[in-house]
Amino acid sequence: MTQPVCVIVGAGPGNGAAFARRFSRAGHQVALLARDPGGLAALSAEIPGTRGYPCDVTQADQVAAAFGQIRGELGPVQTLVYNASSRHFSDIDQTTPEAFEQAWRVSALGCLLAVKQVLPDLRQAGGGSIVIIGATASLKGAAGFVGFAAAKAAQRSLAQSLARQLGPEGIHVAHIVIDAVVDMPASRAMLPGQPDTFFAQPDDIAESVYFVAQQPRSAWTFELDLRPFGERW
Repeated sequence: MTQPVCVIVGAGPGNGAAFARRFSRAGHQVALLARDPGGLAALSAEIPGTRGYPCDVTQADQVAAAFGQIRGELGPVQTLVYNASSRHFSDIDQTTPEAFEQAWRVSALGCLLAVKQVLPDLRQAGGGSIVIIGATASLKGAAGFVGFAAAKAAQRSLAQSLARQLGPEGIHVAHIVIDAVVDMPASRAMLPGQPDTFFAQPDDIAESVYFVAQQPRSAWTFELDLRPFGERW
């Protein structure tokens, strides 16, 4: 029996790496997509059963080429985890049209492009999972998050539309709201006075994402919010 294939779009050192570890540990072949070839090479060397595919998810030709290579080398995709996101945070006075559009292209357009690439495989198999990693900003736009909030809200609406269309086909679409600061070296440097309990652990987030991706069809989750106990909500 061939190993199932999981594609992680937006494979960085935090959540992306944790998702890769969890699916690899469960016996999946894991394809890692990101713009940085060096970072992908480091992750692939660290995590067994993973391969890196450099790709800018805002470029349709690059997305098509990457997924074509994945199918040729690993086989049809069973699970897509879309984790790509813009990190540009600014208010209305500082946000440029270019930055606003780029945030949307990464969170919403890139997600659309990736989903369109995996749909033929999922439909051929009669099922599979698409897990889209969102944020608090998808539900409420805080001051200073103009482009990020608009992009994440668009992504959530896209996920909801996909879930309603694809659910009857046996394809599970889920949206994960991470309402937390993820524990990474950069986060610790920005918030040096915060205790360990303030941060969400990437491996713990990955455990929930893996669980959602494996849910039986009669009890699917569309939206799951994850946060440390101290986060206000």
